[in-house]
Amino acid sequence: MSELEIQENMSAEEAFMDIESAYEEIPEAFQKLAQLLGQDQFELLFPDKDVENQDEMRLVYLMNDAVESFLVFSGARMTGHYQKDYEGELDATLSQEDGEYVLVVYQGETVVTIFFQDLLLEMNLYNYGDVGHFWVKGYEYLRILEYRLAILSDKCEYLGEEATSDTERKLAKLVHFPPLNYTCYPAVPAKYIVPMEDPWNPTEEAMDVMEELAVEKGDRSMVRWLHFYRKHHGKVMSRWLARLLHRRSHADMIDLLDKKLAKEAKNYPRRDFGEKFNQKYEKVLQKAEQRKEELEINGQKVTLVREEPFSAARDLVDFKVYLMIWKEKRGDRIVEIEEFL
Repeated sequence: MSELEIQENMSAEEAFMDIESAYEEIPEAFQKLAQLLGQDQFELLFPDKDVENQDEMRLVYLMNDAVESFLVFSGARMTGHYQKDYEGELDATLSQEDGEYVLVVYQGETVVTIFFQDLLLEMNLYNYGDVGHFWVKGYEYLRILEYRLAILSDKCEYLGEEATSDTERKLAKLVHFPPLNYTCYPAVPAKYIVPMEDPWNPTEEAMDVMEELAVEKGDRSMVRWLHFYRKHHGKVMSRWLARLLHRRSHADMIDLLDKKLAKEAKNYPRRDFGEKFNQKYEKVLQKAEQRKEELEINGQKVTLVREEPFSAARDLVDFKVYLMIWKEKRGDRIVEIEEFL
């Protein structure tokens, strides 16, 4: 393989494509490596603390509540200085010397070099159907839907058909339905939002999915509004539709979407944190489930939501369980939140 340079005026993807003449087809893992570097993303995870003396390293490809995916450098060794907390532009070169690959990454003024034998894509898919966070207040159940659709969309975009079902790819189109995406119901504070191009403009595919949901539940009023919205979308109409989504009269359609997501998510396993943490988390879960049962005996509608850390790299998020206790206020559906640690 001739040396590949990722230059300032060239994206990583373009640079990797320049070596296409050396191969009939560039391996998928190398394409994904180019994608990451082109986005100035380079977060390494190591199996143990002895960074310099190990032959396998993982580069984070996609990590969210639905998937933990890595590019694995096998037969690897590293020289130079890797800045774990570096944020900024990257430059990189990839070459092949003496039967092994050499990846040189420039993090500002410092350089880290990885020598490796092969690069593989690792995917770990998880059940995300009852996972959520409560970072923004107000109509939390709609923000959780926005969050699950967003992470599902990322899974579809980065991992494709191999990691998703037909129904998941269909539902993921709803990230382009403004009344339900981050423009109206952001799940995270504004500073953490990664903006989409033209987020206030619904796509035809997203409109089709919403109309199917409304028709399936026999919500004729919503069907009429969606037909109108196709012709007259924009911020004003998007916010009006967003308001309708939390009205009790359209609850069945929203619940149907939630159930469809949960059904697809059940095709994937729960995270395994090891015996010690599994037992700790199970106690929290049991306490929340007991409280849920008490509330339901008294006629309350309750939904359980989990918040959990990544299994491959424990982050600052600890395991928590929340109960969303459903209420109605002047025709609006709202929820009260109880937290269990």
